[in-house]
Amino acid sequence: MKASKVSGNRFTWFVCMMAALSGLLFGLDIGVIAGALPFLAKDLHISNHEQEWVVSSMMFGAAIGALAAGWMSSKLGRKKSMLAGATLFIIGSLWSALSPDVESLIFSRVLLGLAVGVASYTAPLYLAEIAPERIRGSMISMYQLMLTTGIVVAYLSDTAFSYSGSWRWMLGVIAIPAVILFIGVLFLPNSPRWLASHGRFNEAQRVLDRLRNTSEQAKQELDDIRESLMVKQHGWSLFRNNGNFRRAVWLGMLLQLMQQFTGMNVVMYYAPKIFGIAGFSSTSEQMWGTVIVGLVNVLATLIAIGLVDRWGRKPMLTTSFLVMAIGMGVLGTLLHLGVETDFRKYFAIAMLLIFIVGFAMAAGPVVWLLCSEIQPLKGRDFGITASTTTNWVGNMIVGATFLTMLEKFGNANTFWFYAALNLAFILLTIWLVPETKHVTLEHIERNLMKGKALRDIGA
Repeated sequence: MKASKVSGNRFTWFVCMMAALSGLLFGLDIGVIAGALPFLAKDLHISNHEQEWVVSSMMFGAAIGALAAGWMSSKLGRKKSMLAGATLFIIGSLWSALSPDVESLIFSRVLLGLAVGVASYTAPLYLAEIAPERIRGSMISMYQLMLTTGIVVAYLSDTAFSYSGSWRWMLGVIAIPAVILFIGVLFLPNSPRWLASHGRFNEAQRVLDRLRNTSEQAKQELDDIRESLMVKQHGWSLFRNNGNFRRAVWLGMLLQLMQQFTGMNVVMYYAPKIFGIAGFSSTSEQMWGTVIVGLVNVLATLIAIGLVDRWGRKPMLTTSFLVMAIGMGVLGTLLHLGVETDFRKYFAIAMLLIFIVGFAMAAGPVVWLLCSEIQPLKGRDFGITASTTTNWVGNMIVGATFLTMLEKFGNANTFWFYAALNLAFILLTIWLVPETKHVTLEHIERNLMKGKALRDIGA
């Protein structure tokens, strides 16, 4: 039995790590544009408004990709959806590197967005359905760690190529890890919950036998899955006719809007611009400052991996929003007062890094985790489609408006606006968000469908 336990754990960790590689590609495509944007803007002679479209076009594609991933994941399975996403990553990366003009670049970014939408939908869902409840939070946080690692790798790559201004290489090298992801996913099993939902119970049992420590544990989990499948309606019909399921869908969508309007992706997409606002004028200072942003993001994500299954989702999320509100609020105040002295310049950057710590420790990983946990099995594809699409619509709005907000309202007011939103998100978390640590997906589903208050469905 001891050998079986070790083997099962190793296989589970292997599967989860390979699935989390999708996050690496996700992060690379988020991070790469920050360093490439100043060079391609100069080379292709594009305006601020066109730069916003280059950034936000990926979010537009991601919203469409998330919608498509809902159908693909339900019909073809989580594994085949991840393979499709990896293929799109390869094509989109090469196309963007070879783009002759801004229109072609925007179309290639839409294609990359499709890949990101598929990855951001499928990978957290697959991880939630594969991982046992005792480490489910850590596993989905591992996905976020890979995402943040992808961002910092993109920043380092951008910095290396910045000395020659080779923005095409910045965008094109992402095809290499995309090929690695495609090969890795070939070795993953199908999700046991997806197999069971398609009546393939024997295959689901075999997968669970490999993933869990004992055959008894695997059998009990399959029995719970069978019970959750007794719900007759699914997808849109379940949403239309079941108020309890609708509550979970609305909560998932709200959580994703909260994550996007923290202002984190403003930092990710426009990091060099923000460093310029803070008084660091040279390209070298801005690029290396962006690398520091990425490193802090990676290191702070380790807090989520270490604490999410110990401290819990809700207290971490509340603390996260508070830290971000403080960071953005103080940064806005410093920009209002002026950053003429070296002390104020570096203090402004310190506040920016504190904001990033706040996001990476919870708001980033925990929102994806909760959205995967709160949806019932028969409505999981529909619910996560709705929340992931909402994420990318919010992401697109943030990416497409930041430079305009700076011009219209000023630097300080823009950052104060995001600080105020983070304070509001604390109240929403206390009022609506459940605590789901160490609770099976099926237990959460039973409480939801019984009509318990949303904040109590993990009890």
